[in-house]
Amino acid sequence: MSSLRPVESPISGRAEEKRTQMKRPVFVLGSPRSGTTLLYHMLLSAGGFAVYRSESKVFDLLAPRFGDLHRAKNKQKMLDTWFQTRMFGVSGVNPGKFQAEILNECSNAGDFRRIFMEELACAQNVDRWAECTPEHLQYLPWIKRELPDALFIHIIRDGRDVALSLQKQGWVQPFPWDRGKNLMVAGLFWEWMVGKGREFGRALGADYMEVRYEDLFSDARTTLARLGRFIDHDLDYDRIQQTAIGSVSEPNTSFATEYQEGVFRPVGRWRNSFSCEELAAFESLVGPFLKELDYPLAAGRNHVGDAAALKRMRIIYRLFWNSKLSIKVYTPLGRFVMRTAPSEL
Repeated sequence: MSSLRPVESPISGRAEEKRTQMKRPVFVLGSPRSGTTLLYHMLLSAGGFAVYRSESKVFDLLAPRFGDLHRAKNKQKMLDTWFQTRMFGVSGVNPGKFQAEILNECSNAGDFRRIFMEELACAQNVDRWAECTPEHLQYLPWIKRELPDALFIHIIRDGRDVALSLQKQGWVQPFPWDRGKNLMVAGLFWEWMVGKGREFGRALGADYMEVRYEDLFSDARTTLARLGRFIDHDLDYDRIQQTAIGSVSEPNTSFATEYQEGVFRPVGRWRNSFSCEELAAFESLVGPFLKELDYPLAAGRNHVGDAAALKRMRIIYRLFWNSKLSIKVYTPLGRFVMRTAPSEL
């Protein structure tokens, strides 16, 4: 992805003035089911950010469909699709004004996202916006080139807990010959996503920060204070708890029954959910990465079974996800792959 070239976008004087009045945008990213929504809603609850409780999907689903946004025809097609989505419908942004700004000022996906969120921020009389689409973690270099003032928070959670949640949601499907191995494939997907994010993040230097989901529970005040210094924003814990937007007051969890029964323990859930055999196989697959992230292993030296088969599984899925991402971003074929119905956006 590093070979993507920046696209220069001509900005009118009025738009440039509005941009300079805005504080730096913040992207909250991570593997799905890692706590991105919780952290994003904490930022919104702190005040000063435009309240927009939806993912945008601009970089992972929307923009790849329409090609060069210097072309008015492509911009209009993108607008026509965006206006049909739930993400636009919940925003309250004036469609006529937004369309005029896009047609006059937008040259790339970054412009599209910025113009939309600045319209939302101005309507709410705030001077900052944040974005939370977990999958945008895969597109950090692209986003940074088109939104060079953006700051990125990568929230990381224990892959064993993430895999359980992904499995329950059914979001990561194994190949037909791996039916019944959903938990293992979910773990591989977590490792691939987080690894991509860390690789890209290292190139961003001081504009990239990692935070642990577990720290938001064990020491939220200290964690939020550290994040506040990074993004230059007052993340007052008491105000966040008082405002309590969205998942701050009611968890966005795959385990709703636990919450309803008062036994909600999202950290370390895997300890009582994996069988000994599952844990041994899982840690054989992604154990080195868990250790790299300072998550202690628990399976010890238990017999894993066919280690060669697990190794082949890891190679195949990583190759598949890397190839899919490359096709989507680098090739014209990606535009056809991404012809998603508006209802799916």
